[in-house]
Formats: sequence, structure tokens, C-alpha cells
Amino acid sequence: MSDRAQSDRAHGPTEVLSFPDADAVSRAAAKAFVDAVVEAQAERVQASVVLTGGGTGIAMLEHVRADQGGIDWSAVNVFFGDERFLAPGDPDRNEVQARAALLDHVPIDSARIHTMPALGEDGCMTPAASAERYAEILAAHSPDGTVPVFDVHLLGMGGEGHINSLFPHTAAVRESERFVVGLDDSPKPPPARVTLTLPAVRRARQVWLLVTGEAKAAAVAAAVAGADPEEGPAAGARGLEQTVWFVDEAAAAQLPGA
Repeated sequence: MSDRAQSDRAHGPTEVLSFPDADAVSRAAAKAFVDAVVEAQAERVQASVVLTGGGTGIAMLEHVRADQGGIDWSAVNVFFGDERFLAPGDPDRNEVQARAALLDHVPIDSARIHTMPALGEDGCMTPAASAERYAEILAAHSPDGTVPVFDVHLLGMGGEGHINSLFPHTAAVRESERFVVGLDDSPKPPPARVTLTLPAVRRARQVWLLVTGEAKAAAVAAAVAGADPEEGPAAGARGLEQTVWFVDEAAAAQLPGA
């Protein structure tokens, strides 16, 4: 049985949490993130998290920076869900934004920040090469040599339902075996990207989607209702223990009972 098929069988319930606006979403997600990391460390000593970019995701990291609670940063491993394959230090890279918002301001060992190789790093001159290298990094931090069981995988979502760099009707969203792939033709610029796939997302205990804005309301409603992931990739983002949607009232507008 493929990893995708196994993961489809093994996922927890979905919860939708609605808040008045985008700031309230990022604040609530930040508090939940701190609590989840602390709980993971209490149970397993180490915590592994996957960060996302986007306005709400980065705002959430800034709120975590302001109130870190009882997180032991010496026992946190940080991964990334996707990345723009640009030169090192490019301000459009999720890694660069996450460092500025949080990682450069907490006592975490740089060896625990596992970034997707940028253009030219580790000899990677193509997104495919970066993806291959990142797959090796994931395997090295996995007990079974595949991909870690992340405690929290954070995701944003585009208006057409894309998550990470998994877009509707693309080979990447249909990928059922590899955990990370490179793109040369992303529908959203820049075209060169590296992304975790749905099988990797589904290896997280908790999958959280942070979504705001009226333009995303239809995609939220479709995904929560169980749309085909090829039509709306967010529908395929499911956590082993729980999937949580953190949405503002605008993004929740087309949900039943809204």
C-alpha cells in the first residue's frame, strides 16, 4: 500500500476555529503552537515543526517570538513546507522571512533549522537537486529513514486551494511516493520551487491551516467538505491526530452555518 493510501486511512478529526480577523487568527495559532510544542516536549523531549510563509504564517511567528511560553528551543527541530528556489538570502524565501520573524531571536541551534537548499547551496543548481537533498535531510531525521513524524505542520492556503507549492491539477499534488519534489513550472511565480508533498504533510500529528480573507472562502468550504485534492490540494492536508483550520470570519463565510 502506498504512503498516500496508508495516510488516507490514518487521520484524525477536523476542527474549524473561526476568529474575527487575520490578527486574531495569527494570535490564536501562535498560542496553540506554543502549547503544542511544549506538550510534545513533555511527551517526547524533542519537537519537530514545519513552518510556512505568507502574511498570516509569518505574523504567527512574530507572535510566538513575543510570547514563547515554556518552549525549550534546544529541543526543537524546524523544517519548511516549501521554498522559492532563489539565491541564498533572497527576501522572498520563506526561510529568510521566518528567521527575521522568529528564528534569529530565539536560542535555537542553527543545526536544528533544516532549510531547503537555495540556488547554489550544497551544489544544488536545480529545484530537483534541492528536493533530492532535502529528502536526504528528512530521512536523516526520521526513525524509519523516510520523513519525520512532525508534531505540527503549518500551512497557508491560496485562493484556488493550493498549499505549500502544491497547486491544483499538477504532478506535484498527485505525487504519492516522494516526500519532496522540485518544480520548474509553478503556476505562481517564481516558477522554480521546492515543496513537501501530501504524503509528507500527512506524516504530521497536527496539520494546521491558517487562512484569511473572503477570496479564500470558497476554497475553504470545498476543502473542509472533502473535495478532491487534485481540485483543491488543501483538502488532502490531513493530520494523523487532528487537522485544524484557523480562519477569520471572511474565510469562513461559505461554511455551513456561517
